[in-house]
Parts: sequence; C-alpha cells; structure tokens
Amino acid sequence: MKLQNFLIVFFSFNFLGFSQTIELQSFGTGFSSPIEIAHAGDDRLFIVEQAGIIKILNTDGTINPTPFLDINSIVGSGGETGLLGLAFAPNYNTTGRFYVNYINNSGNTVISRFNVSANSNIANTTETILLSINQPFGNHNGGKLAFGQDGFLYIATGDGGDGGDPGNRAQNTTTLLGKILRIDVSGTTYSIPTSNPFSNSANGPNDARPEIYAIGLRNPWKFSFDKTNNDLWIADVGQGAYEEINKVTGPGSPGDNYGWRCYEGINHDYNNSSDCPIFTSTISPVAEYDHSNGKCSITGGYIYRGSTYSSFIGKYFFADYCSREIGILTNTGSNWSMTLQTPNISQNWTTFGEDFNGELYIAGGSNIYKITDANLSTKEGELFNFKLYPNPARENIFIDLSNRFNDVELISVYNIHGQRVIDISKPNKQTINLSTKNFKSGLYFLEVNLENSSKITKKLIIN
Repeated sequence: MKLQNFLIVFFSFNFLGFSQTIELQSFGTGFSSPIEIAHAGDDRLFIVEQAGIIKILNTDGTINPTPFLDINSIVGSGGETGLLGLAFAPNYNTTGRFYVNYINNSGNTVISRFNVSANSNIANTTETILLSINQPFGNHNGGKLAFGQDGFLYIATGDGGDGGDPGNRAQNTTTLLGKILRIDVSGTTYSIPTSNPFSNSANGPNDARPEIYAIGLRNPWKFSFDKTNNDLWIADVGQGAYEEINKVTGPGSPGDNYGWRCYEGINHDYNNSSDCPIFTSTISPVAEYDHSNGKCSITGGYIYRGSTYSSFIGKYFFADYCSREIGILTNTGSNWSMTLQTPNISQNWTTFGEDFNGELYIAGGSNIYKITDANLSTKEGELFNFKLYPNPARENIFIDLSNRFNDVELISVYNIHGQRVIDISKPNKQTINLSTKNFKSGLYFLEVNLENSSKITKKLIIN
C-alpha cells in the first residue's frame, strides 16, 4: 500500500472524532499571578509574574531563591496591566540579550532590552528602552513578544481598550495599537525590516507607522510560532460574543488585516460605521467559539511539537479563562476541528509555555502544570519495552517485541505533523520487519498500543 493511502486513513480517523484526554501534572507552585512562560534554549523555565518579577523554575520543580529579574518598581500592575511579555534573543547564548513588554507606572507600554549577568541565573537591571506606546485606557494591552525564524522581534498590541475600539485604532495605521509589530533588534536600538508594509513611511504624525507588520486585532492574548514551519497562531480575545483563533502561514504577509473592529470571529460584522475593508480581504480565523456555558476569554497556546505524546503532534492547544476548559484544534485535512474539555485540575488559565524540547505547560492560580496525555504512558520499561533497530533507518526497521508480542494490540507510526502513516494490528510474531522505503526522510514516532490501553512511544529517524 502506498504512503498516501495511509494518510487518508489518518484524516478519516480524525474526522470521526479522535481526541485526547488531557491530564495536568503539577510542575511548580508558589508563583504570584504567573502570566508568561519562556525558555532560554535550555531546560530552565522562566516564569513571568504580573507584578514585574521573573523567576526560574528548574526541572525538579524548585524555584531559584533569587529572581532572574525584578523590575517591580517600574511596572504598574493590576487588571490587564503588568509585566506581560518575555522573549530571549535567538543568539541569547552569545549575546545574553532578552526583551520584555510591560506597562509602566504611567500606564503606557514599554518594550525594553536587558542582559544576563555573569551569573546565568540573574540578569543585570540596566534597562535599554526601545519603544514606548501611549495607552488611552488600562485594558487591551496585548503584551506577547516572540522571535520569528527571520530573527525579527514580533510584538502584539491590543486596540488600546475601553469597549468596541471607540477610536477605531486597530484599523488606523498611524497608531501602533491593535497590531502585530515587527522590528529588528540586532543593533543598539532597533531598525525597521525592509519588508514591513510601511517601511518607507516618513513616520510623521499622519503617516503609517513603519513598525507595523499586520493590523486589525482587538486584544491578542497570546500568539506563538509553530517551530517546524513558522506559522503564526494568534488567539484574539473577543468583544462579547466570539473568541477567535487565527492561523497565518509562515507567518503571513506584511500588511495582513485581521478585521477588527469591522469584523469579529468568522464572518460576523461588528462595526462598519467607518471605512472597512471587504471581509474577503481580511484574514479569517480558522476557528471560533461563542460564550455559551460560561466561556468568556481565550488564552492562546502552541502547536505541540514535542516528542513525548505522539497523538498531540500538530495540534493547537488553547484555553478559556472563565470556563477553565482547555481546547485542542486538530487538522482534519480540509479544516480544523475544535474540542474543549475540563482537565483534572481547574484554574483560570492565564498563559501557556513551551520548553526547549517542545513540551507544553500552562499556568493558573499560583501554579505551573505540564500538559500530558492521560492515555499515554511513556515510561519505557515500566510495563513493557521494545527495541528498534537500526535507528536511524533507511529502507527497513525491525521492531523487536520480545516475548510480549501477544500483549500488543496495535503498532502505529506518526510523522512530525501528527499524521498517522501506517498501522500494524495484532502482530503475530516477536520481530516485525517494517519497510520504510516510501517514508520521506525525517523524524517519526512509533507507538506500541497494548491490550491494557498502555502506550509506549519511541522516536524513529529515517535517513
């Protein structure tokens, strides 16, 4: 059977309602209003507290006694204000540079650069302010920072607040509010990427701002890049009826318009009292949900690109703050299907995080939790073990099930995008010889499902 036939099986499988049961495992506790989770290219997690403090959470669950950074004295926090974003430079290991997004004591947005000290667990407190944005109201501040694969720093700003964007700022290119900004921070201050849509603007009071990359957002909380293809995922908090998720391929085109305040959700008019683009010229969300059953405000997450949970691969995780549900978007081949579930732990979810290995975390209350698949056990050797050889492979892989092959219900192989490429049901011998001639080179995951519902997964590399 050819490889594409297996892909058809995968898409049908998802279309028929395949989903995971999320289980949260406590990873760290004792934080005060955690609002962002980031990594610096190693196994530490940096937890951003709203009041203006960044702490280091180690893999054993301990928190370093001395904060990585404490700028509480210059941060105005409360409500939707505070220290809202953290991003480490792609070359952090050589430059020691990292960037923060916070609301200052005057109520305005500040984008600043700091540097790590000689002690890798403590930052210098010398601040270089790169950009300041006046905020007309105290809400809708956005706050997320992240580097794209192009090396530029992307910044999410809300529409400046109040309700319904009364100043129509999200569509106004003379203001930085309601936008995705993109700047080059490789120099002493910052410069404008030449491919930004208004890079040649004179930058006068009536001119478009050259920092703008995309427009038409209400309050993006949060956005992330898919580490495999640089797709941009933006969760935009809705006004009073719909929450939306935007997926923008690689990461979209300079000048993209996400529609607010003219439109919200998928093809819903909101306010067309001023000049608005036609709906078909805006980026339509790939998914939306309404405010039924207590839902109110989306918290954006990540596409899972870890290696521990093969059934999570390629799925987008998000949450709702009020209903305390965690959602998953699954690619069915023609669209994205949405499921929401209440996990084993209930909190008002404020942020997701991704570690260096692509595993996902979520913050709620004073705690950080790791997101796991309740149906999957990956502790090799605890219940069952098997061998793969050779690995890396080229044309064949041998799966040695030892004398436990009678306990195996199903063997499945998934590609890096979470697509199931082959199934072997109820093997009748100890060693399986699997042809991989039709597999493209790359990383795969081989999952052995046992009759007792346990699952064991191993990486498989095809040269």
